[in-house]
Amino acid sequence: MSQSSGRDADLAAARLLLERMGISLDELTAGTATDRALPTFAEYVPVVAAAVSPGTRKAYSSYWKRVVEHWGDRRLNEPTPTEIEALRGRIQAGVVARRNGRGGRSAAEHLVAALRCLYRRAEADGLIHESQNPARKVAKPRRLPSTRRAVGDARLAEINAVAASSGDDPILDCLLLRLHTETACRRGGALALRPRDLDPDLSLIYLREKGGTTRWQPVSPTLMRHMLAHHSERGDGDANGSLLRYRDGRPLTYRRYDHLWHRIGSRLSWVRTQQISTHWLRHTTLTWVERNYGHAVARAFAGHTDGGNSGSTASYVKASLDEVAIAVTGLTGETHPLIKAG
Repeated sequence: MSQSSGRDADLAAARLLLERMGISLDELTAGTATDRALPTFAEYVPVVAAAVSPGTRKAYSSYWKRVVEHWGDRRLNEPTPTEIEALRGRIQAGVVARRNGRGGRSAAEHLVAALRCLYRRAEADGLIHESQNPARKVAKPRRLPSTRRAVGDARLAEINAVAASSGDDPILDCLLLRLHTETACRRGGALALRPRDLDPDLSLIYLREKGGTTRWQPVSPTLMRHMLAHHSERGDGDANGSLLRYRDGRPLTYRRYDHLWHRIGSRLSWVRTQQISTHWLRHTTLTWVERNYGHAVARAFAGHTDGGNSGSTASYVKASLDEVAIAVTGLTGETHPLIKAG
């Protein structure tokens, strides 16, 4: 074999090795200069936090704070997958034990997700290569099935009775419970409602929920009347402002939900014991819709997208807005305007 052919074979082998390692020629020649240019976690976390959506920032900010506490002075390429696993274990072990706790699995899952988000941004910014991302090599704990389930009619009536007969603003609390029961919306969707999101002619509300999802959701004429009256009594005239407000006009926050369920739990022991919350109302409504109108209508009612593990058939058998309105009619006993128009 000639010297040139042997050199060509060596170069081909070297290129194959670099390709398998996921290292480009630029990265190889950059050497340690690239490493020195990498920011520390204390420097990079604020950059990422400012770039992500408010929902992502709310979900991950406490975990990014923990990362900065442990690794603030370290550069992004320094922690190994083993070190990330060790940090995951420490955070999981340090979770405060609660009645509905599950051994800190959620905290461990969120830590890994927060680091993956951070490192994905670093990849996109050209700070590291995909092969240098240690968070990709760390598994998240398998999520356990939810303990939430549908609340029976009698129990739901008890919840509404307590809300209507206690507290400093029972009218507001009853409006919240009816809104979530009729629409199966999340708390964030309710708090994001604006007066301009109400269509009283067709009895529709425009929901903006997590992940940037939006949808028009049918509601009963009775609920629409109460929401309009609420805005008339407590609104400031700004169509783009918050719809749901306290008596003094302040926009509602998540704190109202916490107070509401704490009060109901203090009067109904089973609510306190089982940690019933607003999300249980979503389970209740969607379970009823699925049993009576099928899976496709329940998916549309919930505002679920076509992603996930629902299968390719879900993209073909979407339920229409009219079908959701039919389900609302069955749920509330009030004929929806869309049905009359149809």
